[in-house]
Amino acid sequence: MVEIVTTTGDRYVVDPDHFTSESAQILIGEIMGCNRDLENIHKNINDVQKKMKNIIDVLGRV
Repeated sequence: MVEIVTTTGDRYVVDPDHFTSESAQILIGEIMGCNRDLENIHKNINDVQKKMKNIIDVLGRV
């Protein structure tokens, strides 16, 4: 048995011998949600890096 805990806290128990399309859909949805979260984190990191570069550029002119 494998327990899947989703990002919303829902718990699903999956029997590997009886893996269903519903189980697959749950996993796919969780993977897509994690991927979206990672993309948002990456975008936020890029935004912070740009802000820091702008601050450093301004301080370099002072």
